Amino acid sequence: MSGVTLTTGDDLAASAVLIAAALHLKARGEPLWPESSLTPERLARHYPPPCWRVAWRGDVAVACLCLLEADPLFWPDDPPEDALYLHKLAVHPEAQGQGLSALLLREAVRETAERGRPWLKLDTATARPKLRAIYEDFGFQNVGARTVKGFDVTLYRLPV
Repeated sequence: MSGVTLTTGDDLAASAVLIAAALHLKARGEPLWPESSLTPERLARHYPPPCWRVAWRGDVAVACLCLLEADPLFWPDDPPEDALYLHKLAVHPEAQGQGLSALLLREAVRETAERGRPWLKLDTATARPKLRAIYEDFGFQNVGARTVKGFDVTLYRLPV
């Protein structure tokens, strides 16, 4: 995609994209994340700054995701170095519909392969069919569901 650059580690920009996306979803009656949980300080509790990948168009952050080395909360039985774990994929409302989710997913696949991991894995809210369709259309395999801290999630994996 022309005109888009990717950076690593910009938790402030990732927070801004996440908050914009969360507010947009909330306004549509489809709340996903409480915006208070998306400040850089709150995100840093579970998502260290180096895990962030941010897509930029010029000097505007338009999308983000987080890639973790391990995810014991959602994937407790995984052996070390089995996968990279994708969290918090978001596209700024003003940039939606431009292929940015697929761009970031391709980047996550590339990085997973580059780091020698056989799988890219993620979890998503079971009650979010549109979000699940993005991952399924990309090729992720549904490998089950679980309830974590009161949230029903579907687990997905993609071989790389």
